[in-house]
Amino acid sequence: MKKLRVLLVDDEIMIREGFKRLFDWEAHDCQVVGEAADGMEALAQIDTLRPDIVIMDINIPIMNGLKVIQLSRMKHPDTAFVIVSGYDDFSYCREALRLQITDYILKPVNYEEFGTCIDNLKISLFEQRVSSAAEPEEQERTITGITRYLQAHLAEEVSLSVLAEEFHLNPQYISQLFKNEIGVGFLAYLTNIRMEKAKKLLLSTSLSIAEVAEQAGYGDYRVFTKVFKKAEGVTPSQYRRDFLEGSADV
Repeated sequence: MKKLRVLLVDDEIMIREGFKRLFDWEAHDCQVVGEAADGMEALAQIDTLRPDIVIMDINIPIMNGLKVIQLSRMKHPDTAFVIVSGYDDFSYCREALRLQITDYILKPVNYEEFGTCIDNLKISLFEQRVSSAAEPEEQERTITGITRYLQAHLAEEVSLSVLAEEFHLNPQYISQLFKNEIGVGFLAYLTNIRMEKAKKLLLSTSLSIAEVAEQAGYGDYRVFTKVFKKAEGVTPSQYRRDFLEGSADV
């Protein structure tokens, strides 16, 4: 897949330098194409560079990050935004969700977690591309068929071997397809869509944690809880509770 173009927006030069030097963009199929130190510069850079991803602080001069995102959405609806901020405040998180921010990461940045965020974002961009594309090419039809199969069979046992039998392909070939077409491995993709399914069920239903785990493809809710906490930083129960408490404050 082509490298994703990244714009860094933060008024602190050391933060921008940290992102450039401490994170392995090459390993995640990305390249930093520009930087901005304030809101107006960020808007201009987004217009000029057309980045795939914007890493954005909220508290920047002239125009705050959330306003930049709101204005950019009008002209560049496909651009993905990741908030990196020192503000651990539900009102900011709620506004970020309203603006469809891909992720909200707190400073100081954990670069391992940030790498997971970038990989999840690549999955999101792939699915966006598939849903809006016209007739795909042969290889894209293959990976699209596989990912749709996974979405439809999340509650079942799925593996490269199962996919190989279903699609009459070599498991190693399927594994390479995920790396080439999406930019992440098969297991990372499967875990991502299972976590997204689980989050939707946690927030939109009253299913028990065990029932959510089962529908997301985890027969053992303890394994599900462990994977969920690693991915989201909180347990499924806490994730649901935080949402409900935040909604009650609105």
